[in-house]
Amino acid sequence: MVRSIDPAPRAVRGFVPARTDEERFLMRHVEDLARAAEGRGIARYSGFLSDREQDLARAALNRADVPESDHHFEGGWPGAERKLLCLEPEGCYPASPLCCVKLTCRTLSGAALPGHKDYLGSLMGLELRREALGDIVLPADTPGTAYVFALETAGELICRELLQVGRTEVTTTLLSLDEVPEFPQAERKTQTATVSSLRLDAVLAAMLHCSRGQACEWIAAGRVEINHLPAESAHAPVYEGDVFTVRGKGRFGLTALPGKSKKDRSIIEFFQY
Repeated sequence: MVRSIDPAPRAVRGFVPARTDEERFLMRHVEDLARAAEGRGIARYSGFLSDREQDLARAALNRADVPESDHHFEGGWPGAERKLLCLEPEGCYPASPLCCVKLTCRTLSGAALPGHKDYLGSLMGLELRREALGDIVLPADTPGTAYVFALETAGELICRELLQVGRTEVTTTLLSLDEVPEFPQAERKTQTATVSSLRLDAVLAAMLHCSRGQACEWIAAGRVEINHLPAESAHAPVYEGDVFTVRGKGRFGLTALPGKSKKDRSIIEFFQY
């Protein structure tokens, strides 16, 4: 068993400021929403935001001096990744536009069921904007059923227009958030490995059980993201809490950096989403 004999001081990745015109526009939009909510005492809501966009929104809220008690993020279920920014000043009337659509497949016994990509593709085929859609949850205990979190207008459109996912016919039911069941939590097995250095290529190689050369090729090809931002260098340092997305391979979370092994290699603890 690997044991740490030289714990390293905990380091975390700092906030990465807006890097594109789209990200700068998002921050200005959040500030505008905040001014409207705070100035008029009315609730305001964003579209669905990714993890990266939520970080940018928090920075914009700090810049606008919005009290923490006046806002929160909501995705419709406890494990949500994509969430709305809900600006709800004290004394306002909350009117969240968040809803859920239950999709039920109509297939013959033993037929292949649609996957997450199939559902997303069919929903985008309705010409919905990505910010109108939140998470798509496929509970393991109810095969053939999917729950799509969406803005109310998008949910109504889905119920009217979505008849099939891929080649599978589906029925739709619009749910209030109170009607959404509790989803079983997926078990995430934490793994431990040692690496020669806390560089991106070394850590990816350990997570994916491949060579560092292969990891470098994926990074150079633009297939790797760190915290939803493109990885620019194989030599980039990694930090506890980082999330790595490798297109075609999956997503991994770096949960801990306990320190050094007896052979002076860095210990990493991680799991696959």
